[in-house]
Amino acid sequence: MQFNGIHHLGLWVKDSQKSLDFYTKLGAKTVHSFPMADKDATIHLVDLGNNAVIEIIPRGNGEEEKDAHWAHVAIRTDDSRAAYDAAIKAGAASRMEPKDVSLGTMAATIAFVLGPDKEVIELFQVR
Repeated sequence: MQFNGIHHLGLWVKDSQKSLDFYTKLGAKTVHSFPMADKDATIHLVDLGNNAVIEIIPRGNGEEEKDAHWAHVAIRTDDSRAAYDAAIKAGAASRMEPKDVSLGTMAATIAFVLGPDKEVIELFQVR
């Protein structure tokens, strides 16, 4: 198992179109978009350059979030299951065990753990 850097930073937003427009105006390119599983909304992955990717995640009805905030840090790995086991052994708390997902046309294996200060860490493997 090997870590290969950060895959993306997840950002909760009130208005995903407004955020997408903002980052696009800054020069970001949309690299992937896919529907949210439980809402009539779309998640966008935008690359700011050199694979510095932000995941724009719509949250609530536009009123629930007073301010946008980072949802999690996704660490790219070649084996999410092994990375999850290593994180648990290192003292992380499980938030979601590894599972295979289809994010539109991107297949991935993801898992979530909580770090020492309850920071949310996603272990992200593109398959």
